[in-house]
Amino acid sequence: MAEEEWVRRGIDVNTPSVARLYDYYLGGKDNFAADRAAAEEILSVAPELRMAARENRAFLGRAVRFMAETGIEQFLDIGTGLPTRGNVHEVAHRIAPDARVAYVDNDPIVLVHARALLRGSRDEVMVASGDLRQPEEILKSPEIHDHLDFSKPIAVLLVAVMHFITESDDPRRIIATLRDAVPSGSYLVLSHGTRDSRAEAVDRGTKVYERADSPLVLRSRQEILDLFDGFELVDPGLVWVPGWRPEGYPRYDDPSRALIMGGVGRKA
Repeated sequence: MAEEEWVRRGIDVNTPSVARLYDYYLGGKDNFAADRAAAEEILSVAPELRMAARENRAFLGRAVRFMAETGIEQFLDIGTGLPTRGNVHEVAHRIAPDARVAYVDNDPIVLVHARALLRGSRDEVMVASGDLRQPEEILKSPEIHDHLDFSKPIAVLLVAVMHFITESDDPRRIIATLRDAVPSGSYLVLSHGTRDSRAEAVDRGTKVYERADSPLVLRSRQEILDLFDGFELVDPGLVWVPGWRPEGYPRYDDPSRALIMGGVGRKA
């Protein structure tokens, strides 16, 4: 859809969007000039961010495969972002053909593209509007409850989204609300940008995202680890995303260049 058509729909194309920035890092085309300019400003000091986005996406795929292989057949993906290769339902259905997937996002462009992608797809997959900062509203959504059975284990996916949640939004409350809504045997998949490496890139990136539709809040490894409260981390724990159950030989001498840490926790 042309940029002019999005403007007619009331979309602000001049404010960088975190979803469209991520799409640009991944090599997608669902972004505008303002997104590309902001992304290139960050990439000028952190060119490895493109690699980090790809590694984060690969981590998501490995985590979904792991959970599907353990018997999980329900996935709640909040802050899903623009569709690209290796979407959750595509990965899950290779292992568990009847797995049910609910995508949730608050970006209108994400919702349009996701619904277009899923048009004519199976009933096991749906898209809903929702804001992670208001998890109670997501959990109360009739369409979410019609789609997922909260008496059975659910994998909650918060992939590269919690670093857009400020301390005033109370990230620990958000995750605790989601944790308390799912039964034992459920999982949390979390990846999060950290300030524990590349100080110059962290500083520039944080400043650029101040102009975007959500600020960037990078946290230390311990602060990210604290978000797993109530979940038991599966091996190898919270690590740089290329190091989470890598397939084949390690591809990087310094996995911290991926800039993002990730882990999978199970609710006992």
